[in-house]
This record gives sequence, C-alpha cells and structure tokens, in this order.
Amino acid sequence: GRNCSFLQEMDVIQKWDENCYCYVQNRTIHLQYMWSTLQVKVNSTERFRFEPISEKSNCRNSETVFEFAACAVQIFRKPETSTETSISIKQYGEDICFKIQPFKTEPYTVSVKREMLDGKLLFFFVAGIFLFHFANSLSRSTKFFYLSGIILGVLALLVFVLLTLKRFIPRHSTFWILMSGCWMSSLYFIYCFKENMQWLWSEHRNYLLGYFLAVGIASFATCYQHGPLTTELSITLFTWTLQLTAFVLIYCGVTIPQVAYAVIAVSLCSKGLGYPLGAACHIGRKMKNHFKSKKLVFKCLTEEEYREQGETETIRALEELRSFCRNPDFPSWLAVSKLQSPHRFAGFVLGSPHVSPTETKAHDEQYGIGSFFLEEQLFETRAESEQDDTASSIHEGDEEDEDEVHKQISFPYATELL
Repeated sequence: GRNCSFLQEMDVIQKWDENCYCYVQNRTIHLQYMWSTLQVKVNSTERFRFEPISEKSNCRNSETVFEFAACAVQIFRKPETSTETSISIKQYGEDICFKIQPFKTEPYTVSVKREMLDGKLLFFFVAGIFLFHFANSLSRSTKFFYLSGIILGVLALLVFVLLTLKRFIPRHSTFWILMSGCWMSSLYFIYCFKENMQWLWSEHRNYLLGYFLAVGIASFATCYQHGPLTTELSITLFTWTLQLTAFVLIYCGVTIPQVAYAVIAVSLCSKGLGYPLGAACHIGRKMKNHFKSKKLVFKCLTEEEYREQGETETIRALEELRSFCRNPDFPSWLAVSKLQSPHRFAGFVLGSPHVSPTETKAHDEQYGIGSFFLEEQLFETRAESEQDDTASSIHEGDEEDEDEVHKQISFPYATELL
C-alpha cells in the first residue's frame, strides 16, 4: 500500500524527503549470476533512519517458524540510524523494500551496483564442497574437533552447554526435546546476528570481541577436558553433522537454488560412486602395468646355481664349437697346421671329451677331497690360528713385538697365495 520507488541496476537516486524503495527480483535464471549480488548503498552528510519493510503486514500469516521469527525481529527491532549503510541482495532471493527517513533536510544518495563475484558466497560454496568430501577424515582429526567445539560454542552456546551437560540428563527423550529447543533458539540468534552484524560491529565492537574471546576459551577448555571422540558411533554422528553443515553452506553459497540442489545431488552420487570409481582406477593401473615394458631384474646366483649354470653353459659352448668345426666352410687345414695335437682336436670334433682321463685324474688329486692342496690349506689355517693365540697371550701390550709376530705368521700365507 506504499508508493515506493523501484530500484534497478546502476541506479543513482538523490532525494531530500522521506521515501521507500523496493527492488523486485528478475525471475529469469542466468548462470553467470550464480555468485552475483546487488549492493545497495545509502549515504548522506547527516544522520538518517534506515527501516526495512516486511512484505507481510501481519506475522500471523507467516508460513514457517523462521518467517515468524524474522517478522518478530522487524517489529521489535529499533530502526538503524547512521550516515551510511548498505545491504546485499541476492539475485534470485526475495524482493527487498526499505524506507529512508532523514532527520534534516539534507540530500541522501541511494546507489545500486552489481558485484559479479561475491567473495563471501564463493567462500561458502567452496567450503561446503571441501567439508562434504573430507568430512570422514576431519571427524577423526583432534585439531578439527577442538576447532569445531570453539565454533559451536560461539555460534550456538545453548547447544554446546546442553551437550556438555548431557550426562546429567537421565532420559534421552528429554535430552532430544531440549536439543530441538536449543537448536531453534540458536538458529534464531544466528539469524539476528547476521541481520545486525554491521550494526553490532560498529556500535558494540568491544563487547562482541569480549564475547568471542571468553566463550572461545571456555569452549576449548571444555573440549580439552572431555577429550576427542573415540567411539565409532560418535565419529559417525559427527561425520553426518559435518556433511549436513556442508549442504547448508552449499545452499547459502549460490544465488540459484536449483544449482545448489544439483550440486548436492551430484555430491551424494559421488559418495555412492566412490567404490566403483576406485575399482575402475585399480583395474586401469593393472592394465597400464601389464602393457608397460618390464624392467630388467637382476638376481644374484647361489654357489650351487653358479656351478650348475657353468656346467650347462660349458657343454652348450662345446657343442656349438663342434658344430662350427664340422661346417664345410671351416678352414680345417689352416687350423691343423697351427695345433700341437691334431689327433686330439679331431677326436674332440668327432665327439670325444675335451679333457683327457689323465688330466681329470691329476685335477682330482690336486683339488679334490683328500688332495695335498686342500690339506695344506687346512694346515696353514690351523697353524695360523694357534700362533695368533700364542702371540696375543705372550706379547699383550707390546705393539712392536706384536707387529713382528703378525709379519712372521702372515708371510707364508701371502707367499702361498702369490
């Protein structure tokens, strides 16, 4: 029933008398305005009264509890008086009306400017996405538990106090009834604080900082006394609470409700598709490793494997040598003219062993079990150990004599090796 002036984007209105202004929302959806807001600023050289006008003239016609609370706040709230004020209007929110009443006949200016990217909305949206996808890990973090306790104590003091006194409430039904009332009251106070945040910060900054400091320290002390969450049930409930808070942040972080609903639906589906996507990634890694060229792996041989491989390779090399010598292109006369034993070479080519029985017997006598060489090595080692024990017991503490004894002992062994 008021004759109000309608505001539009890029308007700059200057007036002297009392008047009311309204901004009617454009219902056409444009995705480029998803994080866009309109900033309406009113400034003057003299003080004026800024009074928001509710669309509902009677609070009994309110459809929800929040609308009734907002209407009651508007009725009992004292109009703001200042020389400069500003309000932020979402692109697809409700229609906004307000009244300007100057105290003196001085001009005041009402300007409307679009902010294409509102940093506060973008922060809420990104924080909601991050909180939803990392809610499981954050709910198990001790530092995040203390931080959440401080934030809950500052923003919802009644809920925090009720959770602290939960052990003293015998019945669960009574606890949940009180919890519902505390949450409604806390949300009402949060709404009032959001609406009057600029006024509270400018007029009662010291009291506001004192409240934040006192309640924050008390909340941290209470959380530290109770300790972090340990049971799986409490961690699961905390995870669900964080995910619900993430949905609220996502909804408040965009100006188009349909986009918020779509993002929430996609986030829920992504949680359900987590296991199939993980299985697909695992199969992809397996396929990549299967088609990728294998790297060479070097394996050290044991003494037995080394001996078996040496015998096998020796037999194979001798067979290749016999085949090469039987080849018609092999210069047999030139090779025979340079050999000392042509008959032995011819026998080897025809299949005879490359080592004669006499050489095999001499090798066994020299290096086999019971051979003179092996007994001499064992004897030398035993004599050396006995001489070391004798020298260490007699010449202990005398470095020069000890050096001479070691030289006398190690010299025959070095001679044998040479």
